[in-house]
Amino acid sequence: MRFVLNELHADDGFGDIPALAEFTPDLTDAILEEAARFCRDVLLPINRSGDEEGCHLENGVVRTPAGFAQAYKQFAEGGWTALASDPEWGGQGLPEAVNKLVEEMICSSNLSFGLYPGLTHGATTAIEGHGSDALKQAYLPKMVSGQWSGTMCLTEPHCGTDLGLLRSRAVPQGDGSYKVTGSKIFISAGEHDLTENIIHLVLARLPDAPKGVKGISLFLVPKYLPKEDGTPGQSNGVACAAIEHKMGLKASATCQMNFDDSTGWLVGEPGKGMAAMFTMMNTERVSVGIQGLGVGEAAYQAAAWYAKDRIQGRALSGPKYPEQAADPIIVHPDVRRMLMTMRAYNEGCRALSAWVSRALDAEKHSPEPEVRQRASDFIALMTPVVKALFTDLAFDSANLAVQCYGGHGYIRESGVEQYARDARITMIYEGTNGVQALDLVGRKLGAHMGRYLRSFFHPVSAFIEENNVDGPMKPMVEALAKAFGALQLSTATVAQRALKDPEEAGAASADYLRLMGLVAMGYCFAKATKIAGLQLFFGSEDKRFYDAKIKTATFFFERILPQATASFLAIKAGKKSLMALEDDVF
Repeated sequence: MRFVLNELHADDGFGDIPALAEFTPDLTDAILEEAARFCRDVLLPINRSGDEEGCHLENGVVRTPAGFAQAYKQFAEGGWTALASDPEWGGQGLPEAVNKLVEEMICSSNLSFGLYPGLTHGATTAIEGHGSDALKQAYLPKMVSGQWSGTMCLTEPHCGTDLGLLRSRAVPQGDGSYKVTGSKIFISAGEHDLTENIIHLVLARLPDAPKGVKGISLFLVPKYLPKEDGTPGQSNGVACAAIEHKMGLKASATCQMNFDDSTGWLVGEPGKGMAAMFTMMNTERVSVGIQGLGVGEAAYQAAAWYAKDRIQGRALSGPKYPEQAADPIIVHPDVRRMLMTMRAYNEGCRALSAWVSRALDAEKHSPEPEVRQRASDFIALMTPVVKALFTDLAFDSANLAVQCYGGHGYIRESGVEQYARDARITMIYEGTNGVQALDLVGRKLGAHMGRYLRSFFHPVSAFIEENNVDGPMKPMVEALAKAFGALQLSTATVAQRALKDPEEAGAASADYLRLMGLVAMGYCFAKATKIAGLQLFFGSEDKRFYDAKIKTATFFFERILPQATASFLAIKAGKKSLMALEDDVF
């Protein structure tokens, strides 16, 4: 984490921001150390017990598992809910580059717990970006402090991704408020016992709204109406009808919510609810990618520990630990394949997330308009990649952890099967990974005549040109250049075919997203190798760290990046075989 924060991306043009100058490496290091202690000592011990107990609905109130309320109280009192929020509302204004690392720790330790403050942070982002001054003053300080929490209420029983079909309605009352009525499902943290009030952001239609997404508005609907002194008052017709019984994330309450003439206030402009909600959605999509990374890291650490502890058989080349009855399974090539795959996935994702996080900081705080625009373009392009790629790889890592444990991995007592169950939802919520791929290909590639792409293609191209010289890095740079060439050709292919047939874009989308993600990770690994090589040359005291960085990068380039060729060939094949079978034959 220190490496990606302080060394890896120092040349990306997103640093040296005056507004963040107070957050020196010494200060951020202290924050990360304290976050690690809190996650290890407070959140991790209630992860498995929370999964075993789950949430319970009692008379309309959700009870979280034992220890969660106390942990949340400590979390809020420690200022962790306010970490990256604006100081104007009581936040600490921490850089996203640091905040995302803390998010990863929380998700590694207890993903279910992390959803409660995570949803609140997303809701505050939407209110801050689109709410009136009165709404900001009334709600943001308490939400930032963790005294109140937040949700987003989109999905209805009959519509998920296609929000144009939603039926919830909002009727103006003449005093600036609205009466909101409707039912929502799959609402994370929709009801719980951690905070004294819950603030729902609800998509609904005004009486005269047109059909489709252009007729949707966003409303702030509190569980309890605040009194004049700001404390929670009377109930606001918001009720939890049921909680879902899920495959994973059992300690996170996923609720069916009913709004019955609930008083709410418009957030943003009438009919512009999707734009306001996407301020929260895009924030959450990056955070869901971090959720995947967190689970993937926890799965890797568990598998690496087990592989060094579990003795079974002898190494194929002869005993490596002759003093023991058998060798630990880490000596076996296939176990090392699994461990190295997980390690490379995690290091590559963390490196890419650090780059995107620096862009988030530059977009918000850079004094230079050109830098802010380039950062915004890069975030728009990479958000679907971070969300989809990280969560795909997280589920792969969780499955590999189970495989490393063998039969013990399939047993609940080991704990690793929970990672597979928890990771699976990250590929679905906040827009399925298929939807992320469509967003990348359908919206981002052609936006502003390809301007988003330049924010990524230019630095990769410049790095290849600068470093394609004889030396120890040459094989990596050549492999990166080959994968980057495949990405460029794929971009042109998709763009040309999509103009004639939108289904061609849809058929290529998942493979294209994977290809772009592999190239982005390869670029980060190549940069990491260059930095590590220089550190070793100049005699760094962290020799083992930098040596491991180079060896992990070498594995990525030799064993993972070749997947780029398969993605390119699949894209090149087009939609024909994918769409050929008649519907009724399935």
